[in-house]
Amino acid sequence: MGLDRRHILQGMASASLLGTAASPSRADSVSVASVRWPSAEIIPLWPDPAPGHAGFRPPELPSDWPARFLRGIERPEVHVFRPSHPDGRSVLVCPGGAYLFVSIENEGVDVANAFNAHGITVFVLAYRLPCEGWAAQADVPLQDAQRAMRVLRDRADGLGIDPAQLGILGFSAGGHLAATLATRWMKPTYAPVDTADRLSARPAHAAFIYPVITLQDPLTHHESRRNLLGDPATAAEIAEQSPELHVASDMPRCFIAHASDDEAVPVDHSLLMQAALRQAQVRQEVHLFETGNHAFGMGIAGTPCAEWPHLYNAWLRR
Repeated sequence: MGLDRRHILQGMASASLLGTAASPSRADSVSVASVRWPSAEIIPLWPDPAPGHAGFRPPELPSDWPARFLRGIERPEVHVFRPSHPDGRSVLVCPGGAYLFVSIENEGVDVANAFNAHGITVFVLAYRLPCEGWAAQADVPLQDAQRAMRVLRDRADGLGIDPAQLGILGFSAGGHLAATLATRWMKPTYAPVDTADRLSARPAHAAFIYPVITLQDPLTHHESRRNLLGDPATAAEIAEQSPELHVASDMPRCFIAHASDDEAVPVDHSLLMQAALRQAQVRQEVHLFETGNHAFGMGIAGTPCAEWPHLYNAWLRR
């Protein structure tokens, strides 16, 4: 039987999953190009190579590694999913995967299919993973998210979107990335490469679905923290990458959804973020569901968490 997300997250400390070879070959990695995305346009983010490329080392993967869990992403991309009847709204989607992989199916393609039906243009971000040898490790995902926002705004006319309505939505560790962008969009993380980098990376709105928020003990999701910061991390590094500590009144409005029975990332992460948003008087809408556990994607049919996409769409319209 192939690996599923829960088994991967439970076994992340295993060398067979993390990869231990000093110089694995490129054939051993799962690249973006090796996965067949359903009829999506592709927008590369960087002129080759991406920032900090010199140390990049794609991991060795077990033979049954699922192609829907991307690793070894050398050339980060945005995959474009256009609705039949676009209404100008758009969102950059950051799938989760504990910064070990990018879960493109339930937190990417499924999201695009659902929101396209409501007229929303969806951009799914295949971002680089910080634990694969990149320089400035902790900033690598944020570099890609900032660059994606700027490139999409630069191409807004051709994409049929209103650049002023472009938001971000993230799941799990992708929720951490979305929250990091929402709080630190202005942070210089790379040298400008073209005129697109003159544009703002601030999202118009931000949504966090069962997000990793704090990297501080005792609540932190240890695997996400280790993959983002390395081990050990200093107190200053942990604080720098804990979005709840950087909430300010100029943040975009926020939407949060989480299941109270989440065993992987406790609902306390979302409650902590809500408290920080309220303290800063940032507009926010928060939905806590009785059941759903973790990684429920677009929701489990017949359960309360299946309502979040409808609630999110209504929130966007308001």
